Amino acid sequence: MRLWMITGAGRGLGRAFTQAALEHGDRVVATIRQDGVLDDLVKQYGDRLIPRRLDVSSHAQVHRVVADVVATTGTPDVVVNNAGYGLVGAVEELTEDELRAQFDVNLYGAVWVTQAVLPHLRARGSGRIVQVSTVGAVGHLPLFGAYNASKWALEGLSSALAAEVAPFGIGVHLLQLGGFATDWFGSSMSFTSANPAYDGTREGILGMPDYPTAAILSEAEPSAEESPAVAAQALLELLNEPEPPLRKIIGTGAHDMVKTALEWRRDDYARDPAFTWPGRPSI
Repeated sequence: MRLWMITGAGRGLGRAFTQAALEHGDRVVATIRQDGVLDDLVKQYGDRLIPRRLDVSSHAQVHRVVADVVATTGTPDVVVNNAGYGLVGAVEELTEDELRAQFDVNLYGAVWVTQAVLPHLRARGSGRIVQVSTVGAVGHLPLFGAYNASKWALEGLSSALAAEVAPFGIGVHLLQLGGFATDWFGSSMSFTSANPAYDGTREGILGMPDYPTAAILSEAEPSAEESPAVAAQALLELLNEPEPPLRKIIGTGAHDMVKTALEWRRDDYARDPAFTWPGRPSI
């Protein structure tokens, strides 16, 4: 029986990861921002599910909660840094506070949790750290620059981390996820204030010249048809692989998105005649 610690477990992918681990017979410390959101799962799975309040953007709170979890429940075998949200806005529109808040949760939250658990994983000589990323960390999309940047940073940091902790028997994995049927484009999305100069960009990307209101978001349909349970099952399968990769692409169409993004980058580099690689056609 493994012990998991999953952040942002109150809904969406985090909840799906939590339920999959419980159905697998494991125990889960599930961090949440709102009391009561996992009461139905607590009733179903009993003391194998331990909800904990946690704001991952608070360095002090993260270290305090992790220390308490280790002392009272044990050192996690699997740590899933899932907490995060999307910020939508053209780069020119974004405020300093909005940018800092995006990185506080999506990047620094994962860093604080990782730093807090690593001494315990090193002492034991084993463990897995799973960073929930996105296909947007390979490519880009107008209006999603802040979100993509936070995930690109997470990818770079986690790649270095993987090499640093491998000698201690610790694995690091990045889940590059496509779209899933969550409220990511609803209550998990934040929008900046619109600059009329970007009305055309918003129309092209969002299908509306302005950013949606809270009322529209509250009625928004799930962002995709694929169930978060698919991503959860893929994570279980990844952890059971004898030699799992650093990056795992998950989701319908996600492989094509990554392939397209890498081809764009390759074609951009190819504009420099000094850049060569095996098999490059002559120009």
